[in-house]
Amino acid sequence: MAGVAGKAIMATVGQGVSATILAALLAAAPVAAQALSPAVGKPLQAAESAAKAGNIAAAQNAVDQARAAAKTPAERTKVAQMAAYVYTRGGNFARAAAELESIGAPASQLAPLYYQARQYDKAIAAAKRSGQTTIIAQSYLQQGKSKEAAEIYAQMVAQNPNNINALQNLAGAQYKMGDKAAYLQTIQKLIRLDPTPARWRALLVDMKNEPMSREAKLGLYHLMSQTNALKTEAEVHDFAKVAIVSNQPGYAEKVVREAALAGVIAPGDAMAAKIVEAAAKRSADALRTAPADARNPATAMSAGNAFLGAQRFPEAAAAYAVAEKGPQADSAMLFRGISTLRAGDRKGAKAIFDRISGGPMADIASLWSLYASTAG
Repeated sequence: MAGVAGKAIMATVGQGVSATILAALLAAAPVAAQALSPAVGKPLQAAESAAKAGNIAAAQNAVDQARAAAKTPAERTKVAQMAAYVYTRGGNFARAAAELESIGAPASQLAPLYYQARQYDKAIAAAKRSGQTTIIAQSYLQQGKSKEAAEIYAQMVAQNPNNINALQNLAGAQYKMGDKAAYLQTIQKLIRLDPTPARWRALLVDMKNEPMSREAKLGLYHLMSQTNALKTEAEVHDFAKVAIVSNQPGYAEKVVREAALAGVIAPGDAMAAKIVEAAAKRSADALRTAPADARNPATAMSAGNAFLGAQRFPEAAAAYAVAEKGPQADSAMLFRGISTLRAGDRKGAKAIFDRISGGPMADIASLWSLYASTAG
């Protein structure tokens, strides 16, 4: 999640540079060209055209020509503005900031450039003067000062509880701090406001890379599938492999076939073909013994997995209920909730998920509970 938050703020700051600095400089350029001497105005116009065309070297040469000819403070100001524009277009944010510093540009223009240049102390100082709170918080985050960043984002959320960007960045700061409880609480608020597949994917893709038990990862992959967040061939392969070794071969076969139909897996994928072949055989074997296995707490987990893979959800839920009395109680409870939800009983599923309050399955169960309370 932290990576997602970082990407989001970089996009926001980048848009701020484009909308605030570049637009302001270009808006001033036509007037400047009329007021300046030809020796300055013409090279500046050439610099603008070259920069727009992506020819940064030519633009810089034109700026140097104008700078050499500039005689008055007004001319030097316009040269510095155009130089800042050219450097910004070329991605040299430190040089752009230095040009604007030389003419006393406002902090609101300087702060985004300092941030882009990774000059975070300067970004914080300028943003404090200009009231650009997001840049302050994200600069702290980039410096590893997650606590300071979280405090600022928490204030922003307190002022506007429906601020999705602030919630996302608060979650990123809490994630980096290692404050799992606060992070999950923020995520719940975020997803209640925006329960879209993209939002779920942003959360779950990061979580699947965290250390967790095999059963917890399987539950996470089921949630990715449920929220349409499985988007890569590697994710589908990994889900299917985890499902097979966790005695859910039927679901491994299902997820691979669905991914192929959706175009996530390329036609003729050799790995997918092997997975389907192995899963189909194991699934048939598991279903033959499932009715008898479902009556014994020691074997009911395997039966529930077989029924779940076959999409016989009521039978799966019943088998998992028996398995709750066996050695894998929390895992059985989680998959009982998943089966109950897929059988159409969201309220009943949520009640089951909410019973898992501790242990390695608790975090995944809380996310499934959130999904049950926000889905369609």
